[in-house]
Amino acid sequence: MKRLRFMWLLLWPLALPSVFAEDFSFDSAWQRLLNVSDKLAADNQQLHRAEAERDAARDLYLPSLSINGSYTRMEQPLELDLRKLNPLASLDVTTLPAQYAAILGSIPGSMFVTPFTEQDIFSASLQAMWPIYTGGQITAAQGIQKAKVAEEQQQQELSRRELFTTLVDRYYAVSVTAALVQTQQQLVDSLQQHYHHALQLEQQGQIAKVERLNARVALDDAEVTLGSAKRQYEMAHIALSRLLHDADASISSPMFVLSNPLSLPQLTELTLKQHPALKLLNAKEQQAKGLIDLENGKYQPTVYLYGNYTLYEDDSLLSQMTPDWMIGVGVKVPLITRDGRSGKVQAAKSALLQARYTKAQTTQDLSLLVDQSYRQMLQAQEEISALESSKALAEENLKLRELAFSQGLSTSLERVDAEIKLSAVKTKALAAHYRYLQAYARLMAVSGQLDEFIGHSKQQETRHAG
Repeated sequence: MKRLRFMWLLLWPLALPSVFAEDFSFDSAWQRLLNVSDKLAADNQQLHRAEAERDAARDLYLPSLSINGSYTRMEQPLELDLRKLNPLASLDVTTLPAQYAAILGSIPGSMFVTPFTEQDIFSASLQAMWPIYTGGQITAAQGIQKAKVAEEQQQQELSRRELFTTLVDRYYAVSVTAALVQTQQQLVDSLQQHYHHALQLEQQGQIAKVERLNARVALDDAEVTLGSAKRQYEMAHIALSRLLHDADASISSPMFVLSNPLSLPQLTELTLKQHPALKLLNAKEQQAKGLIDLENGKYQPTVYLYGNYTLYEDDSLLSQMTPDWMIGVGVKVPLITRDGRSGKVQAAKSALLQARYTKAQTTQDLSLLVDQSYRQMLQAQEEISALESSKALAEENLKLRELAFSQGLSTSLERVDAEIKLSAVKTKALAAHYRYLQAYARLMAVSGQLDEFIGHSKQQETRHAG
């Protein structure tokens, strides 16, 4: 920790604010990202939505109960005129004896009319319907919603792993660019000393003017490169701060290289066994199967129980004749519909095949990704090892060139070239370290071993703190 803080001080004024900022270990940065990520928050809400829709589908087996009310105004009330019924309708009054004809003629017409309803009708009732057989449509619909929940869970895990690799890229980019600034600053400091030395030797007549100019040009180039390195550090620091939603995040976990090699067959097995992309496609396959069952169920009859209880009715004769409650069993058999059931079945079968083919392709892609990342990690590790010897050679060569130049046995160009070569070796080593961590992070993410990466970062931080 003290060493890292000292390194930030070397980057003044670029890193001065970070001295007062909160230090994030890689583990703490990961925990913060899990809490502040808008992407994960959005995926979490999508999962809650799928879970709510799954819970809603559980109610499909329950009966429905509703209160229905109505008001109807008819053109005229329903009435029954007895004179329109036999035998009165077919009776010829002229054929009757006079006294009977007189009696019938004296009866008012309203006495022959029986009203059944009023012109305005009010009613209210409690109605219930309970499906008891739907051809498997309810079960299929519930299975589809359950598979959608599984899909969203795996999508959330995919987002989590993607964020993990993004954090690795941005977190260690800060470390690499900071070290790069430090390396370039050392180069600039060394070339400044060399330039002043060359200036003194020129004034003493020990070297030509061109030697001093060569030292000046090398110093100018190094200062330009230092400015570029500082800009890279600034962008890396901004990217990490935006990712963590922290205005001035600083890091404390150094880069590392594993001491023990990883097992490629084990990584491949873990990846193909539990990768969320494959589980997501399994959920897609289950949804497609559910759609097939759902559409096939529409060819089956629907059986249901129903009931009705009258809550309010008027005082008409028809209301008195109507029972207060009734229950029964109903059946609905589809014969000809216009919803395109056969086409929907074929579409669902195509979705099933699509999920299976996509799963097969994804399996190949994941296996290739593991192989590529593993070999990239090995390549970066070999470069790191090879550059150690190159660094030792460059350091020794620089010492010799400095001694030879001070004694007039070497030119400024040779001395500057040795300094630049050493800086180039350090820069290559930093780049190789960064590529190594990126490849290692991809392997851990694709195989679901995020905790392994975090554990190694903790161990490295503990070693440096000690």
